[in-house]
Amino acid sequence: MAEQSSQYIFLVDDEPIQNEMLKDYLSERFKYKFMTFESGEAAIKELYLNPAIIVLDFHLNAHLPEAKNGVEVLKDIKAQRPDSHVIMLSGQDKLDVAVDSMKYGAYDYVIKGETAFSRMENIINNINVLGNVKQANNTYKKVITALCVAIGAIVLLSAYLVAKLK
Repeated sequence: MAEQSSQYIFLVDDEPIQNEMLKDYLSERFKYKFMTFESGEAAIKELYLNPAIIVLDFHLNAHLPEAKNGVEVLKDIKAQRPDSHVIMLSGQDKLDVAVDSMKYGAYDYVIKGETAFSRMENIINNINVLGNVKQANNTYKKVITALCVAIGAIVLLSAYLVAKLK
């Protein structure tokens, strides 16, 4: 996983105050670059920045009825950036909303409330740990591959030398 300070977290919520409060909270705890968006469409236009994490409100069309809702935006994000971790954020404490979010690729689902920000912090920490584990796993795979190639070369060289000596 790349260093946090070179990666983005997108905060997508049609409530600007919610975006700013979450940005303030998370920026004190993480060294990511933060961008806030009031619509999913605006965030989708910036996906070329390859955000590591996207916090996405489930109801994005409260102020703009023609705007896409969170699940529609989630589908677009996962189609364009499948490696971005999307955390759905919603005021709804309904199981079917959480299930829909996870079904379409959300990493986790957080219900807005007094513990939402600390829960978000824990999820981002988990994402960072997962990224570190994946990076270590890829390093181990490369080392094992190199060792196998080296052992194979030694075996072939040995076989060649034995045949040559006969």
